[in-house]
Amino acid sequence: MEVNSHHQSSLQEPPQVFISFRGEELRCGFVSHLVEAFQRHHINVFIDTLERKGEDLTNLFVRIEESTIALVIFSKRYTESNWCLDELVKIKERADQGLLKVIPIFFNVEPVTVKQLRGTFGDQFRYREWKYRSDKLRIKRWKEALASVSSKIGLIFDKKRVFLSNPISILWLETRTREDRRRYNRVK
Repeated sequence: MEVNSHHQSSLQEPPQVFISFRGEELRCGFVSHLVEAFQRHHINVFIDTLERKGEDLTNLFVRIEESTIALVIFSKRYTESNWCLDELVKIKERADQGLLKVIPIFFNVEPVTVKQLRGTFGDQFRYREWKYRSDKLRIKRWKEALASVSSKIGLIFDKKRVFLSNPISILWLETRTREDRRRYNRVK
């Protein structure tokens, strides 16, 4: 859903930021705080609140295509969802075309766990791999997307470290021209 979409008309700007994540604990905690911060800075955000589980992903893919930045919040539960994995494939495709900036956020999961499919994260993926074993191309795309996105420079958020002090400035830097960045770095 577009955040506040029940208050927005169809003439609103498309989302600037698409957030891909799994789980109510993230939706009601970390993601809700992130969305509030973006809203305070007038950044249009899309999360899938009003999408029906198991429905066609066409609307989500359109929102990904309309976005300029995707935040992929990897958590232990991310690979429980083939919906998330399919979103990730679309995000990777757009990033590979140079049409989308992608920032991975590792939420209570180590980057190496995601990259190497370890622990619960990996176990959930292997279950999906087994469940969809007849769709080898889909599994291959999931693996490629996980490897690609998790290898990007991202942010780590866990109980020991918090490297997400100002997500707004990170997004701002990602969307500005080189000249804007030079000016910002001189002031900083």
